[in-house]
Amino acid sequence: MNAGNLTSLTRIITGVCGLALVICLFVPLWQIELAAPQYPEGLVLKMYPHKIAGNVDIINGLNHYIGMKTLHTEDFVEFTVLPYIIAFFAAFCLVVAFLLKTFRWLIGLFTLFVVFGIVAMADFYRWEYQYGHDLDPNAAINVPGMSYQPPLIGYKQLLNFGAYSVPDIGGWLFIAVGMALLAALILEYRSRRKPSVSIHARRAMAVLSLFIVLSFASCSTAPQPIKVGKDACSFCKMGVADKRFGAELISKKGKVYKFDDLHCLLEFKKENTVKSEDTQSIYVVDFEAPHSLVQLDNAFLLQSEALRSPMGSNIAAFVTENALQNGLETFKGQPVGLNTLIPKDQ
Repeated sequence: MNAGNLTSLTRIITGVCGLALVICLFVPLWQIELAAPQYPEGLVLKMYPHKIAGNVDIINGLNHYIGMKTLHTEDFVEFTVLPYIIAFFAAFCLVVAFLLKTFRWLIGLFTLFVVFGIVAMADFYRWEYQYGHDLDPNAAINVPGMSYQPPLIGYKQLLNFGAYSVPDIGGWLFIAVGMALLAALILEYRSRRKPSVSIHARRAMAVLSLFIVLSFASCSTAPQPIKVGKDACSFCKMGVADKRFGAELISKKGKVYKFDDLHCLLEFKKENTVKSEDTQSIYVVDFEAPHSLVQLDNAFLLQSEALRSPMGSNIAAFVTENALQNGLETFKGQPVGLNTLIPKDQ
C-alpha cells in the first residue's frame, strides 16, 4: 500500500467532518432529561463543550435534599479543555483533507478520534458515578444503600424521577463524524487495493449518507418488554403484576413510558404529559402472547368485566380479528373501537 494522496472523495468526506466538528463547538453535546409527576414538562440538563445549561438551578435545588453535589460549570476542568480538543480535531480533519492528504495521516486522525471518544465516555461515566454516589450523609432525604447515578445512555428510574440520557445535536454529529471517517478509511483502502472500484465506492457512500440522514431524521426506539415485578406504571406508579394488560407510549425523543393497564395509558394521555405531536407510537401487549407488543392502531380490543385488569379498564388487546372472536366467546364482552378510547384531539 503506498502513501500517496487521498482520493477526492475521501478528502471531501474528511473536510465535511472538520466542518461538522466546528458546529459541535456551538451546540449541546449531551442531555439528561428528568421526568416526575410534579414536573410533567420535565427538567433537562444540557452539556455544551464549554458549559452546563438547562434547568440547572432547579436540579441543584432538588439534589440538595438527597445530598448530591450542586452542579457548576467552573467545577469541571472538562469545560475548559473540551472546546480546544474539538477545535483541534476540526483543524486536523481540514489539514488532512487539504494539506497532508495522505492515507497514513487519515489513519492517525481516525485512531486519535476513536481514542478520544473512548476516554470522553469513560470520563463521563466517572463523573456520573461520583455525582450519584458521593452523597452528604446529613441530607434531608437519606435512603440507606441508595445511589443516584444517572444512566450513561438510555433510561433509568431514580426514586420518583425517570432519568433519560442521550446524545444531543453535537453528540450525534460526533457519532456521524466517527462513522464517516471509518467509511473514508474503508473506501481509501479498497481504492488502493482495487483501482477500479469507484462504482463500489459511490455505492458505499450512498449507503452511508442514507444511514446518516435516517439517523438524524428519526431517533426511533423499539418497544421494550414489560417485566413483571421490575417495571412500574408511569401513571399510577404501581409495580406491574400482570403484563397481559400492559401498554407503552414512546415519545419522539425515544423515551419509553410503561403502563400496567390501558386505563393508566388513557389517563396519562389526558394529563398531556407527552403531547400528541410529541408521541412517536403507542403499543399494547398481546393478551395471548404477553411477551409481544402490537401497535395500538393495529390491535383488536375487547372489553369484558370477566377480564379483571389491574386498574379496571378490563380491556385486552389481540393481534388478529380471529383472536378477538375467540376472546369474545371466552369472556362474553364486546369489541371496543379505538376512537371511543382516544378522541382525535388527544
